[in-house]
Amino acid sequence: MPSVSAHVALTLAQHVDAVFGVMGNGNAYFLDALETQTDATFTAVRHEQGAVVAADAHFRASGRIAAGTSTYGAGFTNTITALAEAVQAHVPLVLVVGDEPTSGPRPWDVDQIALASAVGARTYTVGRTDAAATTVIAVEHALTYRVPVVLAIPYDVAALEAGAVPAAPAPRLPAPLAPRGDFAESMLDEIAAALRDAERPFLLAGRGAWLAGAGEALGALAAQTGALTASSALGRGIFPDARYDLGVTGGFGAEGAMELVRTADVAVVFGASLNQFTMRFGDLFAPGTRVYQIDTAPAATHAHVGGFVRADARLAAEALVTRLSSGHDFSEHNFGDAVGLAGATPDSGGVSGADSAVVPARPWRETVDVAAARAYEPGDELAPDGRLDPRSAARRIAELLPEDRVVVSDGGHFIGWANMYWPVAAPDRMMMIGTAFQSIGQGWPSVVGAALARRDATIVLTSGDGGGLMAIADLESAVRAAGGRGMAVVWNDAAYGAEVNLYGLKGLAEGPMRIPEVDFAAFGAAVGAEGVVVRTLDDLDRLAAWSEEDPATRRFLVLDLRISGDVIAPYQQEIIRVNS
Repeated sequence: MPSVSAHVALTLAQHVDAVFGVMGNGNAYFLDALETQTDATFTAVRHEQGAVVAADAHFRASGRIAAGTSTYGAGFTNTITALAEAVQAHVPLVLVVGDEPTSGPRPWDVDQIALASAVGARTYTVGRTDAAATTVIAVEHALTYRVPVVLAIPYDVAALEAGAVPAAPAPRLPAPLAPRGDFAESMLDEIAAALRDAERPFLLAGRGAWLAGAGEALGALAAQTGALTASSALGRGIFPDARYDLGVTGGFGAEGAMELVRTADVAVVFGASLNQFTMRFGDLFAPGTRVYQIDTAPAATHAHVGGFVRADARLAAEALVTRLSSGHDFSEHNFGDAVGLAGATPDSGGVSGADSAVVPARPWRETVDVAAARAYEPGDELAPDGRLDPRSAARRIAELLPEDRVVVSDGGHFIGWANMYWPVAAPDRMMMIGTAFQSIGQGWPSVVGAALARRDATIVLTSGDGGGLMAIADLESAVRAAGGRGMAVVWNDAAYGAEVNLYGLKGLAEGPMRIPEVDFAAFGAAVGAEGVVVRTLDDLDRLAAWSEEDPATRRFLVLDLRISGDVIAPYQQEIIRVNS
């Protein structure tokens, strides 16, 4: 007869196709049932943190929920940092863990429910008679609230016979949040009027807009209004017309592009939280800019927002397109001059009226040189200290990377280089796991999850030497999971660069901030990858050749870039300025 663990595995496999983890006493029966009785794919990682990170990356790359698994006690506590990151980043996943027996804790048990709760994750504990139903409830909670959940199997319950697995209902998910009520409708009227009358309209979108599927509607709205566009770091590529897109806002943005944003007279923000980095610590918009925000958060998330609508980004964008293409008279709301919409024709809804002209004959976005505004400093081949300039290296790597790339990033000073110089096609092709919780060491297992989620793409890791060493055990997992479809760029400055920049410059002792230079190329070779030490731009010729080779026959590539720590990324200079 199926065990409790089999009930969990069989029910979970109806909703996830990928599970990542490390086997131990607490999850042995679950993994046995998963492997022998389901079609779900289990991928082993070498540290329990990697189980959660890989499931996190899988969702960010594909939009499909995945699961991690670990044993109880020390196995579970190893997952906490990654669990906190997934909570902060609003990533749904299920972490299946062993737990203390129902008779009470043993000397090596800890209060796992309290630990999970402390970082914001809810725990559901299965029993002999409710394992399948509890599993569905856990999946539904994760998807509804976009958070990780812990599904715990007590040690003395795991192998108990539980009878036939009952039919489990599909999780019930909420519909997209539509704007409701007179206030929301009036505010949408105000936003539409402001965009219609704006001379320099600007649209900003974040990851929330991508998750809502708002790209087409936002593209139509930008075309209708002649707006320039940009995204948060997690929303890059969401606007379909790159000709008028200024790239990423905040410290990753090009200085010329950010100067253009400050000249906007109306800005509408869709699905972006407007955190301190996106907002350039309050300097993104000029004081005279009228800023509106549309988000599913309960209220506006920044003090500079003058008007807020709580709604799904796609539904709100479509409502604005409809208003602007229908010839609606906004004068009753006293939002400005009630002039007619030039060339507007009535439209019944959706984005089908996107071609209706409401823009001036010469819209703002056609009067500026977007390409020049988006340009970054090219850098020199070598910095004054004789080591590689990360700017020129990043620029050259961008020219050589495969077009199908999905970029996953660890945390650290180096994150500026990929974010500035490596364009990606869509938000699900650039993910920064760890930044929500300000952690490092989650890069290598991110490759594992992304590789299973996007089997048609080349997975490119960008990592520093500090974070790369912290998670070095899962270098092996990355090489094994991605093979020739994976590569890593390690920005090796022999230091914790962010700490050197923030505290070394203040005169604090730098000994704890320095790392003896590590040969990551040799590390990669030890687990079956090809490793290349890069000291000059010519050394990147190997990447050019690798990109042309067949992924089925080439090896995972590790580029160990010996960069200068003296070249400080612009976003870091911004942080230094704020904290000095």
